[in-house]
Amino acid sequence: MTSSIEQIRHSFAHLLAAAIGELYPGAKNTIGPAIENGFYYDFEFPAGKDGKSAAPSDKDFVAIEKAMRKILADWQKKSVKFEETVASPAEAKKRFADNPYKLELIDDIIKKGEEVTLYQSGDFIDLCRGGHADVADMKADAFKIDRVAGAYWRGDEKNTMLTRIYGLAFSSKAELEAYEKQIEEAKKRDHKKLGRELGLFVFSDLVGAGLPLWTPKGTMIRNLLDEYVWSMRREHGYERVTIPHITKKALYETSGHWKKYADDLFKIKSREGHEYALKPMNCPHHTQIFASEPRSYRDMPQRYCETTAVYRDEQSGELSGLSRVLGFSQDDAHVFCRENQLEQEIFIIWDIIDRFYKTFGFDDIQVRFSRHDPTQIEKYLGTEDVWKKAESAIRSLLEKRGVAAIDGLGEAAFYGPKIDFIARDSLGRTLQVATIQLDFNMPERFGLECTNEKGLKEQIVMIHCAIMGSIERFMATLLEHTGGNLPLWLAPIQVKIAPVRESNHERARELGTLLAQAGLRVDADTSDTGFGKKVREAKDQKIPYTIVIGDKDMEKGVVTLESRDRGKIGEMKAEDVVDMLVKEVEDKK
Repeated sequence: MTSSIEQIRHSFAHLLAAAIGELYPGAKNTIGPAIENGFYYDFEFPAGKDGKSAAPSDKDFVAIEKAMRKILADWQKKSVKFEETVASPAEAKKRFADNPYKLELIDDIIKKGEEVTLYQSGDFIDLCRGGHADVADMKADAFKIDRVAGAYWRGDEKNTMLTRIYGLAFSSKAELEAYEKQIEEAKKRDHKKLGRELGLFVFSDLVGAGLPLWTPKGTMIRNLLDEYVWSMRREHGYERVTIPHITKKALYETSGHWKKYADDLFKIKSREGHEYALKPMNCPHHTQIFASEPRSYRDMPQRYCETTAVYRDEQSGELSGLSRVLGFSQDDAHVFCRENQLEQEIFIIWDIIDRFYKTFGFDDIQVRFSRHDPTQIEKYLGTEDVWKKAESAIRSLLEKRGVAAIDGLGEAAFYGPKIDFIARDSLGRTLQVATIQLDFNMPERFGLECTNEKGLKEQIVMIHCAIMGSIERFMATLLEHTGGNLPLWLAPIQVKIAPVRESNHERARELGTLLAQAGLRVDADTSDTGFGKKVREAKDQKIPYTIVIGDKDMEKGVVTLESRDRGKIGEMKAEDVVDMLVKEVEDKK
């Protein structure tokens, strides 16, 4: 194979457009890029006889795939290549005269002073920048149509709603089948499904989409996670602060968030006509705690942390379980320090991130250096010189850490560059988790200073960091990573005691008290439920350990211990069980 997987996927997008052109005369194709695991193409479909769009649905996938394979076979038989033609703007517009979307793209190309290129494969011609496969590398059994969805033209809700057809594409049939198996496993591990089955969180139509409600079990897990992060921060001198959930407009105007995130803010007007906003982030509030009194170099650094909810006005179609919500809680921290303290403070945060994610089996963490795009400096706060200074500082830290970072051109926050941490879960998916952001701009906008050794005012630097990112998103990641099999220290119920018959109930209650006194969360099930059902319930609730007590166990003065993860462990003294489980909790294995 000579073609890259990106080229193969992009070429399948062309193939899809060619098939749609044959099956749906009058359909207007727009844009069709390669994406992770496949491709998509956006179309405008003409209205049918009933006046509704004649767009395909999942029942049409087989017909679309059949048409694609027929065209592909013809291309491969004739050794067709994706042939480039540089067209004049007039020629290109003439060819796509009946397609307003292509005409708009052509105008954009002309404005940028770029060449207008067309690519022909067989009888199909498309406006494209290139990057195609050798058709011999496009395997007829290594792709499939995956799903359809709505998508606004160019992502703008003011524009026409198009039909987006997604496809999967790989280099071989084996890779496609492996991915499909991964998807099936992911469905079983869907955090929305597990959250409901394990009784961790719920959603209510009366409360609203994107606003999860946490049950006692779910809240317990949240608090344990938050306490774990806090315990590591406390070791390094962080202090907790508390801020309100709303702010005057002026705070976000000064920080730059009002202009940048105007459409994402929940705005509030008081009865006196004052304009407030629900906070979408915490950093501007924290600047005001730092600015509340004069600071000397002896006071530096100041390390503030707080786990608190923030709110963003996401579009309803973008909401998804805990992964994309309207309100979420960040385990947020901001360090206010001098430039010569940057290395120490960032490396402290980095060590906490490493320790936290290794606890959950995320051992292969990659780093992305998310920097600004100098060709679009208008998207960011501050000057090019400030950005060069901040990015130079991060680049130096990466070199000292001995890390080869992924280049994240254009992925910076609008106020500063970032070190993003990318984890791979048990299903092989890559996910952005924690982030460290370096900010020279906000301290300048708020006039944040300290007095240095010479008695002169010195602008300080700000570091933004959330270890989990948000508790909601991390919970979604953790549930899917573990399949709901949470480690012992996090499990809402750590031990289920299942007495075989009523004569064993009193011993079960005694053992439950012993475990509880050792700080373990235990369910001593002395209900009238049958023994078999008690054991099944323990498995269904993914409880880490089940203790079985029968008559023979009582005669021997032992219990029978079973592990969710390791199977039957066998007979043990109750005191030994307690010691073993307490140690496992302490070790966070």
